[in-house]
Amino acid sequence: MTRHNERVTTTSADSGRPRTRAGGARRRGKGSSALASERREHLVRLAAELFAEKGFQATTVRNIADEAGILSGSLYHHFDSKESIVDEILTGFYNEIMAAYRAVLDKGMNPRDTVAGLVRVAFGNLEPHRAAITVMQNDWNYLKGMDRFSYLIKSEAEVEKMWVDTLSAGQKQGLFREDLDPKLTYRMIRDTIWVAVRWFKPGGRLDAQGLADHYLKVMFDGINVH
Repeated sequence: MTRHNERVTTTSADSGRPRTRAGGARRRGKGSSALASERREHLVRLAAELFAEKGFQATTVRNIADEAGILSGSLYHHFDSKESIVDEILTGFYNEIMAAYRAVLDKGMNPRDTVAGLVRVAFGNLEPHRAAITVMQNDWNYLKGMDRFSYLIKSEAEVEKMWVDTLSAGQKQGLFREDLDPKLTYRMIRDTIWVAVRWFKPGGRLDAQGLADHYLKVMFDGINVH
């Protein structure tokens, strides 16, 4: 019996004939939909952890299914491939971080404070998006060659422009050194932040923002005594 054919019947006090209650099937359908959505989110979280630990390419559909305690075939009721799962993970990451970056830019602060805000956003994503950042580091060259992930190149280019424009503005205002290449500087900042995902442990001596504070001291003030 399909979900669309389900019926809940009651007996009329007047005629004794069965009567269909119109809302019953719809309510049950909504409940089933919510359960399926929760199951899908659970599978994404499990897959994300596996991608972070084993790498995207090394993780198989069977690995994900075993972790979830289901048959491999059951996974295909929710996703047509593991690429669909990582697509959802990466899309969520870029949507969130780009929105957070734009919010920093929209504050209209001076370039130094804007860069500091962007750094804090980046470090703040280490914990909630550990899997996405790890996949981007380990599997970027593999994924960017696939048509379905063409948006990654566009998104990364947009993020780079945010940073480079801010660094260039700081140079023009005399806040940053003129002899530094803004694009190279951004890429060095990006990579030194993202690589921290390999050793940063939530609940340790420093949280993500404490880590950002220390990073900003080194970046802006250096390690030499002034």
